[in-house]
Amino acid sequence: MKRAPDDLLGAHVSTQGGVAEAPARGNAIGASAIQVFTKTPNQWRESMVRDADVAAFRAALAASGIRAVVSHDSYLINLASPDQPLRERSIAAFSGELVRCRTLGIPWVVSHPGNYIDDRAEGLARNARAYAQCLTAVAGEVGVLLEGTAGAGTALGSTFEELRALRDALPAGLQARVEFCLDTAHLHAAGYDVATALEEVWERFDREVGLTHLKCLHLNDSKGATGSHLDRHQWIGEGTIGPEPFRRIMRDPRLASVIKIIETPKGGDPVRHDRRMLRRLRAYARGPRNNARVPQTVGRA
Repeated sequence: MKRAPDDLLGAHVSTQGGVAEAPARGNAIGASAIQVFTKTPNQWRESMVRDADVAAFRAALAASGIRAVVSHDSYLINLASPDQPLRERSIAAFSGELVRCRTLGIPWVVSHPGNYIDDRAEGLARNARAYAQCLTAVAGEVGVLLEGTAGAGTALGSTFEELRALRDALPAGLQARVEFCLDTAHLHAAGYDVATALEEVWERFDREVGLTHLKCLHLNDSKGATGSHLDRHQWIGEGTIGPEPFRRIMRDPRLASVIKIIETPKGGDPVRHDRRMLRRLRAYARGPRNNARVPQTVGRA
């Protein structure tokens, strides 16, 4: 088995040619964690996972030494939609994603909350009911990571309060299978001051949701201004967030067990650019750990 770095850092990697190709692509960029699509993200057509696919993926993962894998759901899914046919199609697609991940042994599906279109409260309720329906239909260990959004248009999930409310609206028996993913570029676009007041952002998240519920971070710089709601990613340290917040994240002991995934521009050469972004983040990690206070009581049980 190849030894991966002793962290949980990596990138979204391609599954072209089959999901079993992903671990080797993670190795090629020096990743210890990867994020994948288990199907084409901009098509409704469902992907079938055969026994041979499962065996090949698990063997490739074991040989790679990659320590963590998460999936990201389809871009077409909108579980908050007031349009019933679209919502039902989205429920079927999201349930299919949960089934594929359970079959492959991928523990988490990162999911953007939907677009409410008509009324925010009604949209959130529809979104929660749909998550509950999918999780009930697909029993097992696979869970959902609700990803904070940039807040453009009618997108749900751009505030910590709304992310918490979405989880709280689920039946108590399902809440243990729902945790959170935050994206630095989305936080920045939604108006959280990650560039100059990162510790205050973590304190607010801990107060509203609980740091213990943060299982994944998408590390992306941004091309937009704080509060712009512009979801456009930039290379680490080269956007409007800048290097210092990423340096602090990489040195924060509270975040050591959080999976960290980059979704930065590929620039026509995914291996080269992903590799240099991961090298940069690991360089940031070298040095003294932050002296941030580790909360004595964090989160909501």
